[in-house]
Amino acid sequence: MDANRLKQLPLFASLSEKEREKVAQWADEVDVQQGKHLVDEGQFAYEFFVIEDGTAEVRKGDQKLAELGPGDFFGEIALLEEERRTASVIATTGLRVIVMTRRDFGSMQSELPSVAATIRQALEERRG
Repeated sequence: MDANRLKQLPLFASLSEKEREKVAQWADEVDVQQGKHLVDEGQFAYEFFVIEDGTAEVRKGDQKLAELGPGDFFGEIALLEEERRTASVIATTGLRVIVMTRRDFGSMQSELPSVAATIRQALEERRG
């Protein structure tokens, strides 16, 4: 993936060029069709997602919890806490997402503590 594109996303905007290049090595860009379930509540977690373009809906059972858009990220709770997905996320438009596997997400946490701190802060706010 192109490291310069990461500069547009708040999660990665404060990183140095070298750090963004490292994140780009761990991440893949994926296009997703409207209606696609990116994660399903109760399933095991294998990926972390950052929305680059488009929107998605967070649902717990039949209840809509949130609408996500460019710059928002999800999937971190299950990876950080090593538990099953706490909600489902469904694309409400076509999406372009940045995806990291569990292993690469772990590498990012250990090698880029500032990003890990931002993700942990968001986790605490969501649980808050």
